[in-house]
Amino acid sequence: MQLRIIFLGTSSAVPTAKRSLSSVAIIRGDEVLVFDTGEGMQRNFLQSGIGTNKSMSIFITHMHSDHVIGLLGFLQTLELFGRDKELRVYGSRELYEFITVNMRLLNFRLSYPLFFKEVSEGIVVKSKEYEVRARLAEHSVTTYSYCLEEYPRPGVFYPEKALALGIPKGKLWHRLQHGEAIEIDGRIINPQDVTSAKRRGRKIGISGDTRPNPHLAEFFRSSDVLIFDSTYGDDHASNAISNMHSTAREAAMLAKEANVHLLILTHFSARYNDTDILLKEASIHDNVIAAEDMMMIEVPYRE
Repeated sequence: MQLRIIFLGTSSAVPTAKRSLSSVAIIRGDEVLVFDTGEGMQRNFLQSGIGTNKSMSIFITHMHSDHVIGLLGFLQTLELFGRDKELRVYGSRELYEFITVNMRLLNFRLSYPLFFKEVSEGIVVKSKEYEVRARLAEHSVTTYSYCLEEYPRPGVFYPEKALALGIPKGKLWHRLQHGEAIEIDGRIINPQDVTSAKRRGRKIGISGDTRPNPHLAEFFRSSDVLIFDSTYGDDHASNAISNMHSTAREAAMLAKEANVHLLILTHFSARYNDTDILLKEASIHDNVIAAEDMMMIEVPYRE
């Protein structure tokens, strides 16, 4: 299953010539999961070629304008492109009010069903192959961090073991490969009889705006990729505290504590034309990069 991350906006409250406001898309097979919708994000979404009529969910971390204002335009853009599939939106009770009131004031309707679910801590979405969980972050308003975590995959299938047990090649092999026990000649054959141990799925964390804290370190533990608030450098550490954001160094410290494989810094203050200084300060983690608008990252299985 291909898993890609595309950054649609990487600036904080003020856009720049090179950076739009916060938004990131995760494309898992034919499904799209969008986290935050900063103003104008639909332009980069269209430019990315993701597609406007795929199975899609939108998760909003919090009700600050640089994370949510673009949702209205995005909903209309999907309408104008003829979307007919249900769109799922997850966020606070205020987010639902924001959507419905503005649709009434702006006098627009949607050609597709809109499903809304209020977010609280715990499992937000539970599908056949993965779940999305939420954890309260530490910001000036109620804010949630999210984790997309795939369930373990079946182990490696060993054909020679199946043949030794008298299992003919075909449908029975397929069932065993997909974790299902079978019966043959009165014998029960379990998947572990012909496969290795289950293999871990992938885990992606999205911090939203937050101060670092031990609860989030545990929430993001062993993530393959962690996308974390890095609004400031050490030169403005006091601003990070007073505005309840994180510095690049703090993001790296949390990622290191949480045993994160790849840390991606994002949500940069417009004062940083060059993120090299932030990368340098985050170098206490040995695998860190700075996000750029339209940057695409493939997330492979680590086994």
